[in-house]
Amino acid sequence: MFSQNYGITNIPAELLKNADVVYRNYEQKSVVNSVSQVDTHFTKVVTIMNKAGDDYAALKIPYDKTNKVSDIKVRTFDALGRLSKTYSKKDFSDYSATEGFELYTEARILYLKIISTTYPYTIELNYDEESSDTAFLNPFFTFYGYNVAIENSSYSFENKSGIKLRSNIKNTDYGKITLQGDDNNFSLSYNKIPAIVEEKYAPNPITLMPRAEFALDNFTLKGKRGDMSNWQNFGKWYNELLEPASKITPEIQQEVNSLNLKGTTEEKIKTIYQYMQNKTRYVFVALGIGGWQPMLAEDVRKKSYGDCKALTNYMRVLLKAAGIPSYYSVIYMDETPKLFDKDFPRMDGNHVILCVPTENGNIWLENTSQRIAYNHLSYRTTDRNVVMVKENTAEIVDTPKSITENNKEVLRIKANISADNNLDVTSRFSYSGGLYDMSMPILSLTPIEQKDALKHRYDNLQFSNIDIQNLVNDRDKAIINFDFNFKAANYSKSLGSDIYFRAIPFIDSDFYLEDSERKLPIEIPFGFTDDYEIEYTIPDNYKFAENPTPAKIDSEFGSFSMEFINQDKKLLVKRKFMLKKGVFPADKISDYIKFRKQANKIDHTKILITKI
Repeated sequence: MFSQNYGITNIPAELLKNADVVYRNYEQKSVVNSVSQVDTHFTKVVTIMNKAGDDYAALKIPYDKTNKVSDIKVRTFDALGRLSKTYSKKDFSDYSATEGFELYTEARILYLKIISTTYPYTIELNYDEESSDTAFLNPFFTFYGYNVAIENSSYSFENKSGIKLRSNIKNTDYGKITLQGDDNNFSLSYNKIPAIVEEKYAPNPITLMPRAEFALDNFTLKGKRGDMSNWQNFGKWYNELLEPASKITPEIQQEVNSLNLKGTTEEKIKTIYQYMQNKTRYVFVALGIGGWQPMLAEDVRKKSYGDCKALTNYMRVLLKAAGIPSYYSVIYMDETPKLFDKDFPRMDGNHVILCVPTENGNIWLENTSQRIAYNHLSYRTTDRNVVMVKENTAEIVDTPKSITENNKEVLRIKANISADNNLDVTSRFSYSGGLYDMSMPILSLTPIEQKDALKHRYDNLQFSNIDIQNLVNDRDKAIINFDFNFKAANYSKSLGSDIYFRAIPFIDSDFYLEDSERKLPIEIPFGFTDDYEIEYTIPDNYKFAENPTPAKIDSEFGSFSMEFINQDKKLLVKRKFMLKKGVFPADKISDYIKFRKQANKIDHTKILITKI
């Protein structure tokens, strides 16, 4: 058999540039038959151009009890479009969708890896899906990965249900989706799109490229009917999911009573929260409606585990037993914020947190971590919004902003320079704000692993001895502190009888960016502030030469300063570096590189001491 359509020569030349993979055709055809039935036919045809594209030869078809798949057919073709081999469902392996993790789920994946020793080759996959879940209608995305070109992609809807089908098409400066048809029978397409090459410090292209989302006013989820024609109705439905799991049993009431709560409302919330953290652990559960409905609060009390839904709801019930109202809040947790659209009610989100309103403002609680501080959200949940579920409605509410000045690394260092070029340091590290989150992994390491982690981070130093002490996670103030003491060989260099050394011993020099012809914006996804003070002591028979010149840089990307203060036989070096969060146009790349290189150059300032 021969397919001229799949021959490599039929791919437009402009799509071959930088392409490891070309999507020849990616097609979804959905028919909404009723509030509880949507049928979709999927066609995916990919040409793997070289070995770098082999990941796209791994075929994965998700399914569960309410999303059934059938009529699976796979064909492969050579570079000329000649049929090589055919496969069917029996050739696929069947795995749990989350195999290898500590959790319970009904989600499964059919998996087949196509292996070819010659390139290019083409894979055609066809299958049907019948779903009784209509809460989630597949979105139409237009980015499938870096170095992936799109020849043809389309999504069509036929709505036979009589229920209003809403569309939310978001075109951008990077592309526009073509729409044809009417509200109940329409198609979208996005064709002839060259491959996007990955660029360092660029936003996730999914946030840049056009996309479309869909929702039915009335839906079914795991057999339960719902209404999301507006956020108020959606909130009522969601509250109905929560209520059966939110009973205050006598045992839960006794549990709260035994805490002997005292003080202000905030103090009571903190006591309950830290009790919950110490008692529970995270285990994901997604069985049936349990993928969206929490397990019973009483079961969490008994078993001392749960997923984000269960632990958040358990915390909510504990507060309720103490007479303190709080709100279950659905969020999309990721490094790149994704926002709920106030004008487009839709089932979405991948995480749940808790909001507790007080006279002094909202308190936000992350309930899946035993280590995270009270009233502290990580950098993956700030700067976005939540669907806050209340008794008779749902509201779109913003989470706290991530403030650059609060995301702080504070170093206080006493450094002794010896005549034999060694460095002897006692230092205090302190991390707060978003840097508190990023430093949290060190808490789960063994002492040996902690040392190895810091050796790796500061691999510019030749450590001869290293000691970490007083590691403290302050869960009241969201600060991680520790003492880092060490000796390092060959830190300074001799210049005749003089000695010189770098002003900043801790250089975390992972920034590298070429000033090339950039296509994508520059994203600084996380703003932070460094505050270093280093007190240098030198041998008695040496003195500091002239002080290095103070430096200060101000930029739209942030600021940097370094100053040098003589204190008799000591020299105090003060360094402050602030990098602003933001997305900047691609034509700002030269300015950004210049700012970072200037700061890096000042970090390498040399201090000279001369023999008396």
